[in-house]
Amino acid sequence: MRTPAVMIIGIVFAPCGLVLDLVCTVAPGWRDVSSINNGAKDEVHHQGIWDICQEFQTTHKTTCGFTDGTYFQTLVIQVARGLMLASLGVTTIGIIVASLGTRCWRSKPNYLLAGIGGIVILISGVLSLIPQSWYASELQNIYATGTSIQASYALILGFIGSCFEIIGGFSLILSFAHFCIGRHTSSAHKYFRNNLKPYTAKSAPTSYINPMGVTDGVSVTSSPVPCDSDL
Repeated sequence: MRTPAVMIIGIVFAPCGLVLDLVCTVAPGWRDVSSINNGAKDEVHHQGIWDICQEFQTTHKTTCGFTDGTYFQTLVIQVARGLMLASLGVTTIGIIVASLGTRCWRSKPNYLLAGIGGIVILISGVLSLIPQSWYASELQNIYATGTSIQASYALILGFIGSCFEIIGGFSLILSFAHFCIGRHTSSAHKYFRNNLKPYTAKSAPTSYINPMGVTDGVSVTSSPVPCDSDL
């Protein structure tokens, strides 16, 4: 039995989304801030939700580990930290559950496990998409040390990873359709097996070979009333 296409799509897209969201979580690249106040003209700050890196574009010298209490204490940053970590954990659990249901590890797919794993992965995609969308909508309003602000690579990779998780989770959820069809088919087979009566062939009627055989074995009783032949 071949592995269903919905399982293949889900089991491929979900790990890709996990890797991209992991990069988005740890990388200091949610936004780039340039035109730093009282800074060099080529100075750029790469800001993430855990770290800030300073880069000088002329020399490409980068230094990370900068702290900005005002930036990191922003509500959207605090929420993003929690939801991104939760999303990574939930995605890992969903991939494990879905993997137990795919045909790669067993002779026949377990559609129920694959569908449950799809629900978990879909939820994880939504968990990571919420802080990314919120951060993008507040990109210009979050405290910054410069005047030129633009989205960076980590935020974009995070969006792609969240979409991969949502697509993969939805694809695995379609495994429930195969589960329902298989369950209905087995119930129908069980019903017919229990209620269908065995067929018994009926014996064919005896045919007469000659006219004499028609009257064989037939007793003729005399009638008290005379017939025409007796007259």
